[in-house]
Amino acid sequence: MSVRNVERLEGQYAALAPGYTEADEDRWVPEHGKSVYRSSFERDRARLLHSSALRRLGAKTQVVSPSSDDFSRTRLTHSLEVAQVGRELGRLLGCDPDVVDAACLSHDLGHPPFGHHGEKVLNDLASGIGGFEGNAQTLRLLTRLETKRFHSDGRSAGLNLTRASLDAAVKYPWRAHEAPLQADGARSQKFGTYEDDLEVFDWMREGVAGTRKSMEAQVMDAADDIAYSVHDVEDGIVNGRFQLKFLTDSVQRARVIQTAQEWYLPHTEAEAVDAAIARLEATDSWVKESDGSRRALAALKNMTSELIGRFGHDVWAATRSAHGEKPLVRHEADLVVPGQTLEEICVMKGIAAHYIMASREQLPVYTRQTEVLQALHGLLMDTGDRFLEPPFQADFRAADDDAARHRAIIDQIASLTDGACLEWYATLVKGQPVTSALFA
Repeated sequence: MSVRNVERLEGQYAALAPGYTEADEDRWVPEHGKSVYRSSFERDRARLLHSSALRRLGAKTQVVSPSSDDFSRTRLTHSLEVAQVGRELGRLLGCDPDVVDAACLSHDLGHPPFGHHGEKVLNDLASGIGGFEGNAQTLRLLTRLETKRFHSDGRSAGLNLTRASLDAAVKYPWRAHEAPLQADGARSQKFGTYEDDLEVFDWMREGVAGTRKSMEAQVMDAADDIAYSVHDVEDGIVNGRFQLKFLTDSVQRARVIQTAQEWYLPHTEAEAVDAAIARLEATDSWVKESDGSRRALAALKNMTSELIGRFGHDVWAATRSAHGEKPLVRHEADLVVPGQTLEEICVMKGIAAHYIMASREQLPVYTRQTEVLQALHGLLMDTGDRFLEPPFQADFRAADDDAARHRAIIDQIASLTDGACLEWYATLVKGQPVTSALFA
């Protein structure tokens, strides 16, 4: 490549996207030199794509276990779909697409085995050391556990992403005791950092007042809701858990409305939730019944595409109406989700919650998962670093106190895929051969 072409490329990448500053592309550990081919934000996205934490999501539960069938989404395929939705919405609003893409790819990295139920169990097990929260665990992975760069004193700096990409990945930018109050007066259980990760959290939030989310984080959050609201319904239908025609039965419809209220719309009247269902049923693409044929699968795919487009367009139009045509980046604006759009998204989530997550059929599964996680945690607490993988073994040995050693064990368990967790339980706790572990 000629000197002139190199100079042209360097000049091209010297200018950031409108609205971003040099501070936004700072890294916790400064890195000398910039790629003449890629922006700092493109390099962030590449680091996430090549991370082992992202690969592990391919074997972690989204709604149903990855081992149950070969159609349903895993955490990995869900993250890729969220990134596609978020990238397009962010681009239309003026966000750097790679910042939003990186946030979407990383938003579920901290989830432990067995999905949200596993998160609840680990939170109980870690109650004495600040609890466990999937989003706080994501920040920990990005800045400590998934290594790319190190500080001069030998501490890991994780993937060493830019300030803008890190801030975009933090869905709940506050400490546990700063979490917002809920209607019942209790604090939300959601938070974005553990106390021993405050150094990087504070660096990331430099210049940001309060606990507001960046625009890119808000786009990621909306893309997450949009993607899984429709895709979980699609997965449930294909897996034979329910049909949308069930909603025409008054008893089942009332139960779905109740689930949607309890899980997602606690301050919304039943009549408004019912109206949201009716609006969805009135769309041309609504699939009341699917027989599993190719034509039926195509109709379902068309429904999910149409709904994603509907929700995304509504959010884009409302946000543009509120803020005009300027680029909406970082902490200069807030995403606008119309009330009726939010209700429709939550109805879709409520349908999946009622027929899958809250189903009585899941109760024995949850009991089994609790048993596995509790037993494995107990064994690792009793045996110290004996069975830990080398990176977590090093963290355990370098820990200054029992709390830090306990956190290393929690980090180890959280890193496991669903299958690996069952395998560890079978071989270490039950003493069974590996071949039978996955079928326990």
